[in-house]
Amino acid sequence: MCTILAHLIQVRRTTAGKGSPGVPVTPARRMGNNGRVTRPASTRAVRLDQVCAAAVEVARAGITEVDADDVGDHLQVVAEGDRLVTHYFECRLAGYRGWRWAVTVTRVPRSRTVTICETVLLPGSDALLAPGWLPWQERLKPGDLGPGDLLPTPPDDDRLAPGYLLSDDPAVEETAWELGLGRARVLSREGRTDAAQRWYDGEHGPSAAISTAAPAAARCGTCGFYLPLAGAMRQAFGACGNFYAPDDGRVVSADHGCGAHSETLIEAVETVVEELPTVYDDSAVEAMSVSRAPGSVEAAEPAEPYGHS
Repeated sequence: MCTILAHLIQVRRTTAGKGSPGVPVTPARRMGNNGRVTRPASTRAVRLDQVCAAAVEVARAGITEVDADDVGDHLQVVAEGDRLVTHYFECRLAGYRGWRWAVTVTRVPRSRTVTICETVLLPGSDALLAPGWLPWQERLKPGDLGPGDLLPTPPDDDRLAPGYLLSDDPAVEETAWELGLGRARVLSREGRTDAAQRWYDGEHGPSAAISTAAPAAARCGTCGFYLPLAGAMRQAFGACGNFYAPDDGRVVSADHGCGAHSETLIEAVETVVEELPTVYDDSAVEAMSVSRAPGSVEAAEPAEPYGHS
């Protein structure tokens, strides 16, 4: 015990005045960036287990959901982890072009017995896949609604706005505020914009085939059969009222056109047919005698006039 105390006293005397009492002083070190203090974990590539990779027939036998003829050639083997390998086989099922059977196998350490983990059918890079799922509202197209079908409108439809709100369309406001005739919801600005763009880009706009084939001056905005719409739509759209026009009863843009324009006038060209005099020659008439065959009439019957001599 005395020896230990003497040693501690000697240590205190040695370090006195050079640092904290009783704490050994270490050489001064430069403060700053001293580099990385921890060694990064090494991420080595997964090594392909040769025992599992050679178990091709074991993996093939694990596909029991279909007949053996529906499993094609062995395509590849991929290392998934330590002693964990996935074998890929060609799928020959009808309608599954480009799909592959994937069988994952493994083994325990220091064992050469390979067991099957799971079997699944996966699409390849060129697999024939069904289109992505879409809500039924997004799958509908113009004309899909038939007789007896119901198409409910969601309460938060962006195309509609409450009828009691003021809008920038005077025609909408006049209808919405009429007592007893007000509508619960009317077209919003976004709804009108969508409808106008759809009409303008459709078959009744200026780029339609019948419009581009019509004369340049035959535009609906200058046609007498053109019935302009009310409100903000009046500036660009109207309804066709020409019975003979292909767009009769449909909304058309003002710069749409067709060959049934009201000002398409064609003057009728009078056709003069020269009448030639009738030419005949009496000398070309040949007199012929007519005789009756025996037994065609009774002998006592008087002779019939033949109208010629």
